[in-house]
Amino acid sequence: MHAMKTYRTFTMFGLLGVFLLLPFPAAAAVKYKPFEISGWIPYWRVATGTADTMPHLDALTEVNPFGYSVKTDGTLADTAKLSPTLEATTTASGIATTTIPSAWAPFIEAARAKNLRVIPTVMWSDGAAMHRILSDGPKRRALADEITKVVTENNFDGIDIDFEGKKVETKDYYSTFLEALRIRMPKKWLMCTIESRTPLEDRYHGVERPADAGLYANDLKAINKYCDRVRIMAYDQQGVDLKLAAEAASSSQLYAPVADPAWVEKVVNLMAKDIAKNKIMIGVPTYGYEYDVTAYANNEYLYDILWTFNPGYALPIAQQYGITPARNAAGELYFSYFPTGTSTQETAAPVSGLHALLAAAAASQFAHAQNSHITFRLLDWPDEQSVAQKIALAKRLGVRGVSVFKFDGGQDPDIWNVLATVGSAPAPITVPGASTLTRPLKVGQTGADVKLLQVLLNSDPDTRVAASGPGSPGAETNKFGTLTLRALEKFQIKHAIAKKGDIGFGVLGPRTRAKMNELIGMQ
Repeated sequence: MHAMKTYRTFTMFGLLGVFLLLPFPAAAAVKYKPFEISGWIPYWRVATGTADTMPHLDALTEVNPFGYSVKTDGTLADTAKLSPTLEATTTASGIATTTIPSAWAPFIEAARAKNLRVIPTVMWSDGAAMHRILSDGPKRRALADEITKVVTENNFDGIDIDFEGKKVETKDYYSTFLEALRIRMPKKWLMCTIESRTPLEDRYHGVERPADAGLYANDLKAINKYCDRVRIMAYDQQGVDLKLAAEAASSSQLYAPVADPAWVEKVVNLMAKDIAKNKIMIGVPTYGYEYDVTAYANNEYLYDILWTFNPGYALPIAQQYGITPARNAAGELYFSYFPTGTSTQETAAPVSGLHALLAAAAASQFAHAQNSHITFRLLDWPDEQSVAQKIALAKRLGVRGVSVFKFDGGQDPDIWNVLATVGSAPAPITVPGASTLTRPLKVGQTGADVKLLQVLLNSDPDTRVAASGPGSPGAETNKFGTLTLRALEKFQIKHAIAKKGDIGFGVLGPRTRAKMNELIGMQ
């Protein structure tokens, strides 16, 4: 969670992205990338976060200063000091007022020069205050007015609403609030950052479901309706997926990931039932967790979160104890250790040859032999390889992109190498004999440009010519047949070019050809 909350102890037993046509002129001025990458820069590390991000703006589509918050009275707090301030001084001729630019100004200016979207985040995690304000019509509208004013006055490209920990009874009021923002800012981007949702059969695997299981504070269909992007906070997983935890426990594995790709995929597939994939951004963490882990007999573990950390905290500890971090089944780095001078270090017999799992193995051996328990430390964190995994998953699932939390100068610096590779523009789509579409095409025609048309249609899962056989991805043909016709019609409907009954429906005419050629240049 963005609020970096402390979580309760839990027990474990044993491509071309879909191109979204926004009806907002503001969007047209922003650089388009088929696969989008956005990232939050926290207010508590403005200097290091902006300095770290500035040289890598070309890898990003959007930056999110984090940001604004909401006071208990429902008014906006400029926590990050994004807006310029006024400073009054007394002079011989009276009071002089000077405008002091925000410390963010150079960074925001650089981002705009790169044609990136600059969209700050409003983060709120007080569920009780949230319900009190959003359920009060005048106060809800006043907050929407104030946010709109801030966006307008600072010429931001939009706003990111990150209201966490809402109550179930707040759901409809929150949806109404989003609608109010949409109405007030029709030419701005409205981004929504929301909690992940784990399938109930996995979340409550092996235990009885509580009566309120399935009651949620987010109306995903309403969020899909009003928000241009939906950032799913697919991190802080820990023990929420009891099925994955049970599978790990059955093989005596330690399992306390920040975000296992197997879990992330479940989350996205579930939430994509109500949210268009071309709006979904998968949240990607860059921080880790340290735990006190208590080992019991029979390889049972109880995990107690101590704190979050950046990799710069973990690596010196590993070096101090002569440990080589290993990569776990979730694709994250981890290691275990006994803090120097603790009674547990002296009690557990040493176990050799296990490196990252040395302390865990010694603790488990002691607990089993003594039919008792003993505690050790576990550190787990993502690195550049973990981020690359999430990007590959996002592309495979066909979502809009990823949103990274956080860029503060403390994440694995090699992450930028991964993002730069993703953000670079690949070569335009071509086929032998055709690199662009230059003539009208319809059923019955043949040629290399027909094959190019099929390749373009296949680049979007929504307009795929065929799932297998002739016309499918990798098996495109030179013949414009019925399958190509149906796929082209889907393309025209999706991009609001033509619909059934219109002249040109099912034909590659001038407007459709122009859109296709536009996409060729965006590959």
